[in-house]
Amino acid sequence: MKEVDLADTTQDVLHVEGGKPLNGTIKVRGAKNFVSKAMVAALLAPGVSVLKNVPEIRDVHVVSDLLRLHGATVDWNDDKGTLKIDATNVRLADVADVDTLSGSSRIPILFSGPLLHRLGEAFIPQLGGCNIGGRPIDFHLETLRKLGANVDKEHQDGIHITAPNGLHGAKIHLPYPSVGATEQTLLAAVQAEGRTELSGAATEPEIMDLVAVLQKMGAVISVDVDRTFRIEGVKTLKGFTHTALTDRIEAASWASAALATHGDIFVKGAMQPEMMTFLNVYRKIGGEFDVTDEGIRFWHPGGDLKPVAIETDVHPGFMTDWQQPLVVALTQAKGLSIVHETVYENRFGFTKPLVKMGATIQLYRECLGSLPCRFQQRNYKHSAVIFGPTPLEGRDIDVPDLRGGFSHLIAALAASGPSNVQGISLIDRGYADFRGKLAALGADFD
Repeated sequence: MKEVDLADTTQDVLHVEGGKPLNGTIKVRGAKNFVSKAMVAALLAPGVSVLKNVPEIRDVHVVSDLLRLHGATVDWNDDKGTLKIDATNVRLADVADVDTLSGSSRIPILFSGPLLHRLGEAFIPQLGGCNIGGRPIDFHLETLRKLGANVDKEHQDGIHITAPNGLHGAKIHLPYPSVGATEQTLLAAVQAEGRTELSGAATEPEIMDLVAVLQKMGAVISVDVDRTFRIEGVKTLKGFTHTALTDRIEAASWASAALATHGDIFVKGAMQPEMMTFLNVYRKIGGEFDVTDEGIRFWHPGGDLKPVAIETDVHPGFMTDWQQPLVVALTQAKGLSIVHETVYENRFGFTKPLVKMGATIQLYRECLGSLPCRFQQRNYKHSAVIFGPTPLEGRDIDVPDLRGGFSHLIAALAASGPSNVQGISLIDRGYADFRGKLAALGADFD
C-alpha cells in the first residue's frame, strides 16, 4: 500500500461541470466501517491474518501506519484488494510517533483492548473523525474500566491505559447502541478472563462481520435478539482469513447520485440484504433498481420523484450515513419531504451549501417523526423539511465532513453550471478512487 501524506492538499479542489447524467458501471469493495476494525482485530493474535476485498481509502492507510508503529507488518496487494497483517512482534509504539497521527481518525481508541491483552498497556492519541455531532468516547473508557483497565485521561498528548492484572469479564449496558462502544467491548472482552455480558449493543452488519472475524480467530461470542452479546473469554487467538462485506454506505451514495443526476449506475459488489431498508425508501421515492448476482443497478426512470418521510435509526433502521446523499435527490422530488435525524444531532450542517445552490430546506429543533428522540427539547436542529423540485445551480463549496462532502459532490454533479468543491480530500477517507469512478460514469470534472 502506498504511503499517503495526510496533509497533502494539492488535489483538494475538484472543478465540476454539472448537469450531466452519471451512466456506467463501478465496483465497490469492503465496508470502511468494518475493514479498519478487522485490521485492529488482527493485533489480538501473534500470527498472520489476511483480509480481502479491502478498499484503498485513507482510513485504511491510517490504520496500516498505526499497526506498523506497533510492530506489525502490513503488506498490500492492490490488484486483489488484499491485506496481509503479521502481528507476531507487537510492541508499544513511541508516544511521539503515535501522536503524529493524532486527529486523523477515531480508530486508535479501538487499539486499547488488543494492546492491553498483548502488552498490558496502550497509548491513545487525540482522536479525529467527522464533525457531525457529539461522539464522546466515554462509553469506550467506561467499558474498559469495567473490564479492569486503569484509564489515565490526564496525559497531555492523549490517553494512557494499563491493565497490569489483565482484563476480566463484566456486565456492561450501553444507554445507546453505540457502534464504537460495541466494537470496543468485543475487542477487549474476547480474551478477558470469564464471561462478559453486553446489553443495549449495536448490531449493524459491520459489527456482525467483526464478530465473524473474531469467531474465526477462536472467540466465543453469541448474540440474542434483544441486542445482548455474551462473550466467553479465551486464552489465545489465531490469525484469520476473511473477505469483507461490501460497503453499503458507498453503494447507497452512488445510488443517490444516479437519482439526483437522472443517471443509470450499476454498482458491482452491492448486496441486497444489508441495503433492504435503503432499497425500500429508494423505491418509494421513485427510483428503480435491479438486483443481480454481480451487484445492483440503480437508475432514474424519468418522470417526477416522490416525496418521503424518513427517520434515521440504528440498524435495522434507516442508516444515518444514507440520509445525506439522499437529501440531494429529495431536492428534486415533487412535494414536501421530511427527514428526522435521531443518531447525530448536528448532521444537517451540510444543507447550507445546498440552499445556496437553490434547494429549499428548512431545519427544525422539533422531532418531526413518529416518535420523540433523544434530542427532543435540546437545542439541536435535527429535523429537515425539503421542498422540491428546485433546480440547483453550481457554486463554490467547502466540504464539511466525509458523507456531507460526497453529498455536495452529488449536488455539484446534478447542478447546472460549474462548481468548485474545496476540501475534497476528506472524501478519500471513505470512497476509494472516487475520481476514477466519476470518470467511468462520464462526469465532467478536473
